[in-house]
Amino acid sequence: MRSERHEGTGLQYITVVPDEYTPDSSYPLVIMLHGFGANMQDLAGLAPTINATGYVYACPNAPIAFQLAPGQTGYGWMTPRGGGTSEETANSEQLLSDFFDTVFKQFNVSPGRALLLGFSQGGGMTYRCGLGRADQFAGLAALSATLPDQDELATRLPEERTQSIFIAHGRFDQMISDDSAQSAKSFLESNGYSPDFHIYDMGHEISGEELGDLVPWIAKVLPPQEQPA
Repeated sequence: MRSERHEGTGLQYITVVPDEYTPDSSYPLVIMLHGFGANMQDLAGLAPTINATGYVYACPNAPIAFQLAPGQTGYGWMTPRGGGTSEETANSEQLLSDFFDTVFKQFNVSPGRALLLGFSQGGGMTYRCGLGRADQFAGLAALSATLPDQDELATRLPEERTQSIFIAHGRFDQMISDDSAQSAKSFLESNGYSPDFHIYDMGHEISGEELGDLVPWIAKVLPPQEQPA
């Protein structure tokens, strides 16, 4: 696989493509949103595990820089633990919307031939930015995430509630209680969705067991590009 860094017009991002990829290729797209304190490189390493030949991947950098420790900078979609403002969140949403347009065009991806995945704070953004874009994203994967405000989210839901959604959380997550995952499941089911729900014996992380369920789910929801024999 080959990776490339892009400055972008709003968000910096990394793309990861199969060795066989050419600009006139037509591959399904997987977009991955990192969590608070990480960066665009954090989830790019999942690409070979998901599928090294069947997808193109795009991983944006969250727009807000935070100094985590002297000389250590991480990025976030909003100030954590409820410290953000509605303007801050709206700006991140707009930047992501523009980013989606950019990479869909860059890879010549048809509507519905993409999947949005996010971890932790990136999982919250996946709910926030993905549920209202069922025409673009065949599926959403929210890993160790908190569901945004339910009343606000409910106003964004499309009439047809058939989008595939994968929810995964750690039973021993010390950052975000698994009650958040249960709440997301209840909200989605009460609004007509049928999420694929998983709780694992892990902390705030992405485990091998989790990937063992996630990878085949992605392949089912968004079939990979078939390679010529």
